[in-house]
Amino acid sequence: MKTIIENPNNSINYSPSRGIVLVVDDNPANLQVLSSFLDQSNFEVWAARSGEKALQRLENDDLPDLILLDVMMPGIDGFETCKQLKSNPRVQDIPVIFMTALSETADKVKGLQLGAVDYITKPFQHEEVLVRIENHLKLRNLTKTLIAKNAELQQTQTQLIQAEKVATLGQLTAGIAHEVNNPINFIAGNLSFVEKYVQEVVSLLNLYQKYLPEPPDEIKSAIQKSDLEFLLDDLSKIIQSMQVGTDRVTEIVSYLNNFSRHREAGKKLANLHEGLESTLLILGHRFKRNSHHPAIKLVKEYGDLPLVECFPSEINQVFMNLICNAIDAIEEKKKNQDIDAIYQNPGVIKIKTEAIEERVILRISDNGLGINQADKIQIFDAFYTTKPVGKGTGLGLSIAYQIVVNNHHGKLIYDSKPGEGIEFIIELPIR
Repeated sequence: MKTIIENPNNSINYSPSRGIVLVVDDNPANLQVLSSFLDQSNFEVWAARSGEKALQRLENDDLPDLILLDVMMPGIDGFETCKQLKSNPRVQDIPVIFMTALSETADKVKGLQLGAVDYITKPFQHEEVLVRIENHLKLRNLTKTLIAKNAELQQTQTQLIQAEKVATLGQLTAGIAHEVNNPINFIAGNLSFVEKYVQEVVSLLNLYQKYLPEPPDEIKSAIQKSDLEFLLDDLSKIIQSMQVGTDRVTEIVSYLNNFSRHREAGKKLANLHEGLESTLLILGHRFKRNSHHPAIKLVKEYGDLPLVECFPSEINQVFMNLICNAIDAIEEKKKNQDIDAIYQNPGVIKIKTEAIEERVILRISDNGLGINQADKIQIFDAFYTTKPVGKGTGLGLSIAYQIVVNNHHGKLIYDSKPGEGIEFIIELPIR
């Protein structure tokens, strides 16, 4: 229904609705009176003659702002109707006002315990009905506004924490990379000279041996004592090992710089495999065997990925959060197993990448605890965690979700079976 008002110019205007009210009453006279009165008060009115009809009406996409519900009805009475309403997450926040001739305190208490917000006693006083409806609609609108503002504040807080974590980790890795880079460059730069000088000394010794094959006894004794042939051979091998070591440290520094990407602003074309390798390097110690559990097996199935336009440091943060969660889930699962079970079924983390059309898909899975049905609803909520107290902040997955979905217009979904593990699937547009 809509209220139509005649204006002085005889043109017809539709007044804006003050809200939608669903009236549920098996009495046609009551329905007519309430519908007419509310319509005149600029409310849009929906009518239902039974609890069953009301529940069916609420299965539609459009929902009312408030429900006036008669208590005494055939079939499903008002109490049972209210109980079913409040058990449905989709409609449970709609305020319900009971309409009844019952005046017993026990009946009123029962209705309020079922989730109703108020009572209207028959016969109706129109002014009272109007004031109660207006007050509860105001309360509902205020509640919705507060919920929205709270969600906005939580998101802002999460983004600030995310930015701080990314900046701190970036500064830390960049600082380590810088401090290591200078001395390792000095060592690497001088190794080639050391190798050249050693070769010259060896050539000079060989020349001495060629023209002085029979040195004095003292020199012969020193040569035999020091095992000169072994020293010269081993010295060359040591220099080669040092070169391999410096190359590895240089590679590590490169990975640390890649992870932090601290000097870059805005989106860049990035090699996601390099980001994954940088993250795995930083977390490498957590894959190794220790006194509590065997080594975690890492399985990599990298496809052929193009460069992806993204915020590299943020995507690296996603990798860090998801892989850390996978390790935590495996470690938590092993706590409840005996040593034989742990070694028979070791922890496994699998990373798979592929490109499909204009998107890249990255899968990070583990054989840890997985998550149950109740946790699935809130898994990406800020500050929600299934980890023991003091173990997690509840921000890792929330931050990952915001980075992938909000900042990169991608998707972050998961598939999990309790006790068998979980797989997170990251989908990012290439451009």
